[in-house]
Amino acid sequence: MNDAGPKLDRRDLGASLVLIAPLFFLYQVGVLFAGNVNGADVVTRAVYGGLGRTNYLLAAAALGLGFLLWLRRSSRSHVLRLDIVLPVVLEAAIYALTLGALVNVVLERMLGLGLDLGEAINAAGAGVHEELVFRLALCGGLIAVLSRTQLSRPLIVIFALLVSSVVFSAAHHLGPYGEPFTQHAFAFRCLAGLVFGLVFYFRSLAHAVYAHTFYDLLVYWRE
Repeated sequence: MNDAGPKLDRRDLGASLVLIAPLFFLYQVGVLFAGNVNGADVVTRAVYGGLGRTNYLLAAAALGLGFLLWLRRSSRSHVLRLDIVLPVVLEAAIYALTLGALVNVVLERMLGLGLDLGEAINAAGAGVHEELVFRLALCGGLIAVLSRTQLSRPLIVIFALLVSSVVFSAAHHLGPYGEPFTQHAFAFRCLAGLVFGLVFYFRSLAHAVYAHTFYDLLVYWRE
């Protein structure tokens, strides 16, 4: 019998949520000490502002405990096995390593836009929240809603990817915490959002989150 070993089913949203939970909680607690919340992460900023530092930390601890209890009682704990986690993490790292070069080639060679990564993204923000909002909720939501219409599947997917990518880019320039708008930064994030959307659709939410997170780390390291 040919057994290729366990794999992450890209259609299993619950498994993806389990895989990204460690990043989610690391970020939620980390912002308390880093003192920096991404401009597009309005959820964390609103919750933190409403609860205050101490209550926010207690809420995060309670949520983490609830997750651990649920994980123990459910059949999802196997998702955190190394032979499942490692392939996802390694594949996401490859996407992250190639993303910057790919987008730069498109911007510089095809669109004639020179780009400084530090200028384009001075703080890349939380991959977990942005993928949950822009890929899962917006892109996935559009696909789910439009699938009930007579539109063809390819057209629905293309439309959802484009809309979520443009909104993802624009969100980084809105509000008091948004960055000043530049053509370079907006174009870069549109293309980056499209890449993350493709990873989300063809691989899984977990792949997109880890690719986004690794890419953010690379940006910080290069700066």
